[in-house]
Amino acid sequence: MNDHDLPRVLLIGDSIAKGYYSAVEANLKGRACVARVSTSKAIGDPALLSELKVFLAQAQYDVIHFNIGMHGWAYTEVEYRQNFPALVKAIRRGPPAAKLIWASTTPIRKDLVEYGATNSRIEARNLAAREYAAAHGIPVNDLYALMLPHADLHSDDVHFNQEGSAMLGGQVAREIAKLLPRKSR
Repeated sequence: MNDHDLPRVLLIGDSIAKGYYSAVEANLKGRACVARVSTSKAIGDPALLSELKVFLAQAQYDVIHFNIGMHGWAYTEVEYRQNFPALVKAIRRGPPAAKLIWASTTPIRKDLVEYGATNSRIEARNLAAREYAAAHGIPVNDLYALMLPHADLHSDDVHFNQEGSAMLGGQVAREIAKLLPRKSR
């Protein structure tokens, strides 16, 4: 959908956001033009900030919903906390008037110790990001809490099946809808 009279929304995320994108787009049909950028780059990777700078220069957005949390397990939680502000600053530099929503990283079905991914690490990263968001007036969409009781909706140990992605997309759309400006028509 490319209705220029509708507010523009951007989802920034990883494969989890890619999974719920179509549900968000369907839930906001007629109310917003939804775009996405999906990346496997991690918070702390300088290439992520460069990638976002190029992408955000292409259009103006009214609302940006973001999370990039399922990658970068080689970075410590301290490094995650230290690099999170740079991510927010890079997003704000794109469309400075956009309203931001940070989404917590979703839980995994079982700890993947061999890759470094565990729910305790996800919780620590979510806490660091939540604290920063609270200090800077950024609303939080708690997707971790939403999906924690739904391990049965995983399609593998990290991703969600169609029902889980629809549940995520529904909540993402509801949170975005709260911040949408009125149509200009």
